[in-house]
Amino acid sequence: MLVCFPEVIAKHEVAEFRGLMDAAAWEDGRHTAGAQSATVKNNEQLPPDSALARRLGEKIVSALTGHPLFIAAAVPRHIFPPLFNRYGAGASFGLHVDNSIRGDALTGLRIRTDLSATLFLSEPEDYDGGELAIEDAFGAHEVKLPAGDLVLYPASSLHLVRPVTRGARVSSFFWIQSMIREPQARAMIFDLDQAIQGVAGKLGIDAPETLKLSHVYHNLIRAHAEA
Repeated sequence: MLVCFPEVIAKHEVAEFRGLMDAAAWEDGRHTAGAQSATVKNNEQLPPDSALARRLGEKIVSALTGHPLFIAAAVPRHIFPPLFNRYGAGASFGLHVDNSIRGDALTGLRIRTDLSATLFLSEPEDYDGGELAIEDAFGAHEVKLPAGDLVLYPASSLHLVRPVTRGARVSSFFWIQSMIREPQARAMIFDLDQAIQGVAGKLGIDAPETLKLSHVYHNLIRAHAEA
């Protein structure tokens, strides 16, 4: 399941993020890569444990926990502290899969990575290349979103970032452990949520049809959720 979320971070907040990030010191992105990923990773990142990365990451998590569509799609149990990367001209990240377990040295948090997320912090016209290409059974899907928009996709997928040929691609990336471990169940629950929103919009939140669908929705979550 691949879902895009517009304006998770407002444009003025993106500008504030970029002002702080552009003035910060960056390091080799391979410092947080796994053994296989490190061989194909060529970018820069903010030091993950820096005060700036933590402060900006907290703002992103706060925005996501107040975003109903994200909550419906991810059903998050844990959101890993967001990281930040930058791809200048010539930088790329070859085909790889994200680590199945991620640990945070500062908090001791360890999560199963069910979902990956990329929050774009550069406008598409500010750089050439840099598309996020995500593979699934139907082929590769290329994603290049406006600044402030986020894409959510399976962490189990093979994916890459195409070489940047002009400008700089700046983004935040992180992982989510969902309360709904099984991807197919999570996708069905999300589809049902969206159907409920449609029915409620047409018939009203108190309509019998809305109530019946909500009954099924919550009992499906009860059947599949991990506490």
